[in-house]
Amino acid sequence: MADNSPFTQEIDFEYGVATPLSPLLRRFVARNPGPLTFKGTNVYVLGHGEVAIIDPGPDDESHIEALLASLQGETVTKIFLTHTHKDHSGGLARLQALTGAKTYGFRMSGAPRGAYQRVEPGQSAQSGELVTGFADLGFKPDHPLDDGDEVKGLGWTLRGVHTPGHAPDHLCYCLLEEKALFTGDHIMPWSTSVLAPPEGNMRDYMASLSNLSNRDDELYLPGHGGRVRKPRRLVRAYVLHRQWREQSILKAVKEGHSQVDDILPLLYKDIDKALKTAASLSILAHLEHLFDKGKLQKGKEDGLDARFRIVDEPIEITESC
Repeated sequence: MADNSPFTQEIDFEYGVATPLSPLLRRFVARNPGPLTFKGTNVYVLGHGEVAIIDPGPDDESHIEALLASLQGETVTKIFLTHTHKDHSGGLARLQALTGAKTYGFRMSGAPRGAYQRVEPGQSAQSGELVTGFADLGFKPDHPLDDGDEVKGLGWTLRGVHTPGHAPDHLCYCLLEEKALFTGDHIMPWSTSVLAPPEGNMRDYMASLSNLSNRDDELYLPGHGGRVRKPRRLVRAYVLHRQWREQSILKAVKEGHSQVDDILPLLYKDIDKALKTAASLSILAHLEHLFDKGKLQKGKEDGLDARFRIVDEPIEITESC
């Protein structure tokens, strides 16, 4: 039987090589593979001679050296960020220092940044404290962009498409000449995107998916993984996956599973330890979305310690020791 799944792990690449994808575009994959980055972060090179970089990748001297070596004889004049998670933005300072290129990214949004940390027994941290080290909170683009803003280069035009959800500053870029959308971590063919509250927001994410479903892009170019040649099909799969997950979580709460740690083993059997925190945070994003929609009540705890109940059930609140 043929596999009709829109998800795929196929990607044609070689580390250290800027692989041509079209007359305008090349892809360079960083050597930072992992359970959350797949084969590594995709660095896109737009144009020839005077080129633009979309997402320079991690802060790794050897990576930036290899990227520039693959572009010998060319000049990097512009650097675009889809968002400020450091597997995408970490190498920006090195690349800018070596090239003098101007930076482009979403304007400062003022939205909450960081992700709730897991509080283990015996730790003194509070459940509402945030981990922020994975994001570059100090990034200020030379040229702030908003939804619909356009930037032109030699033979190409990029238009910003604001897609908050995975991160509040997440900006996809449409290459108008090829009707191709650089989707960063918003949507990828090899895995669903991780949402880590509070900066990960399911309400915003679903709205952004709806926005993409109404577009006529012919190709997606994700931050990790290979090209997506049937974009709308993949968006529909993402939406259905989130709707199914939400219903599974709502059912679990109705059955008395009030916390993330109670729900996790019901949804993820034999999960890789390296993915446990990411899965927990995505469950929390769904729970908070159900709370925002008025389907759940929430106790006084915050973060991954939060307790939820169905709206018509009383919440028992106890004082913490």
